Amino acid sequence: MSETERLVKFTLLGQEYRFYTAASEEEMDRILGLVKKLVDDSGGGGGASAVPNNKIAVMACLNLASQYVRLKREFDEYKRESNKRIVHINNQITETLKDKTTI
Repeated sequence: MSETERLVKFTLLGQEYRFYTAASEEEMDRILGLVKKLVDDSGGGGGASAVPNNKIAVMACLNLASQYVRLKREFDEYKRESNKRIVHINNQITETLKDKTTI
């Protein structure tokens, strides 16, 4: 454990978890909030549930993986489009400079 890491404790589906992390408190609040929301959305929203905890956890993981894959695809498309724009702008600058040097 490094000096910047701290112990984080949280409860999910009736079980307490502990781990060390260097993430900021704000970042951990966002991460744990997202995990709890995904678990709740997957059927683990407290109360007596007919769905076993392991299935709730798997559904939350699948939801998270789905979001990751979608965001990765969108980011890859964004990078491709940005690169096309950069090449286009670079070509325009090159043509403009060529025109100005031939005058």
